[in-house]
Amino acid sequence: MLSESELDRYKRQILFFGEEGQENLKKAHIFIAGAGGLGCPISIYLAVAGIGTITVVDKDVVELTNLNRQILHYDRDIGKKKTASAEEKLIAINPDINIRVIDTTIDETNVTRLVGRSDGIVDALDNFPTRYLLNEAAVKKNIPLFHGAIRGLNGQATTIIPGTTACFKCIFPHAPPKEVFPVVGVTPGLIAMVQATEVLKFFVNDGSLLTNRLFLWDGLGAIAEEITVERNPDCTVCGTGKTKIPAGKKK
Repeated sequence: MLSESELDRYKRQILFFGEEGQENLKKAHIFIAGAGGLGCPISIYLAVAGIGTITVVDKDVVELTNLNRQILHYDRDIGKKKTASAEEKLIAINPDINIRVIDTTIDETNVTRLVGRSDGIVDALDNFPTRYLLNEAAVKKNIPLFHGAIRGLNGQATTIIPGTTACFKCIFPHAPPKEVFPVVGVTPGLIAMVQATEVLKFFVNDGSLLTNRLFLWDGLGAIAEEITVERNPDCTVCGTGKTKIPAGKKK
């Protein structure tokens, strides 16, 4: 049940989602991998929307070069753990929700444990090896994976529903070469909003998700388009098929 304070805080979006939809958001637990360019705006908007529990995992400390895009971190936070900086700001933004932060590197030995009983995973990372691990965890746990990536003024996003849609490995069977790529702060902001919107739609069970569709943003041309993606029946991660879960329904 929503408290009087929550009914007031979320009054304007309850007009759209309804009280039941808002209660679904309150019950939801989202795992956000990364407190950087994508993770910062995603966590802010999921926090203000009333996602009941948000877990943020990151191992890095705040550096001056982060501040053009990582909007949870301020100049005073340089040298501070990103998780500590994120926790402080998110609690201040919405004290009615649960914020959990974990200062560690996600790897094959801990990814399943870290994701735990989360209801969905947000990929806010900048490296493919860990994205593949998150994809495997999502398929194994039968929970959605909300992917986003950026480069310069370009970005992309998709929503993966295990057993129903193409998984991350189907879409990107091979990782690109590792590089230090350019980032303009507005791009992760825009792609993060797409990801956060997908999360909200999933839990209120409304709208059409970016399933089997890869959203592409060209900031230089101000052009948004999409391409259709398909499951690979021979995929080493999801090719054997998993139990389908309808959008909006949690285990």
